[in-house]
Amino acid sequence: MAADDVNIRSATAEDVPSMIALERECPTAAHWTEQHYRSLFVARASKLESLVLIAEETADAPKSPGAPTMLGFLVAQRVDYEWELQNIVVAQSARRKGLGKRLLEGLLDQAAQTNGAVFLEVRESNTAARNLYEKAGFELSGRRKSYYVDPSEDAVVYRHSLG
Repeated sequence: MAADDVNIRSATAEDVPSMIALERECPTAAHWTEQHYRSLFVARASKLESLVLIAEETADAPKSPGAPTMLGFLVAQRVDYEWELQNIVVAQSARRKGLGKRLLEGLLDQAAQTNGAVFLEVRESNTAARNLYEKAGFELSGRRKSYYVDPSEDAVVYRHSLG
């Protein structure tokens, strides 16, 4: 898979089943209910804004048998000038090919329009994700003891200022 074979686009409610299937294959991803995912596509009267991006193979990309068309996704929410990266998932078969970076860049581009900051928390043991965030300019800003369960683990909190 080459970078030209991947398209980053905004998600729609029709993407929810594929998002759930992909998320279930990734033990470090946040595991949400279908209702939680569907709620991202419901118009809200509040100041809460959702950003849901999909990384998928282009129509003309060569496909391996059984390879997913959806290769990754990102979910973030904004309140006023602050964004929170809530979930980012890349298919096992597509990792270490720059997809996580491209999805993260999509969030940072969107967040730069508000001159705010992006926050996230990640399992302390998830070194691949932590390396991705640090290379993208995120800085360690705290720790949440025993934040995750199954297994219990601390969360490392990162912040990226954009303004």
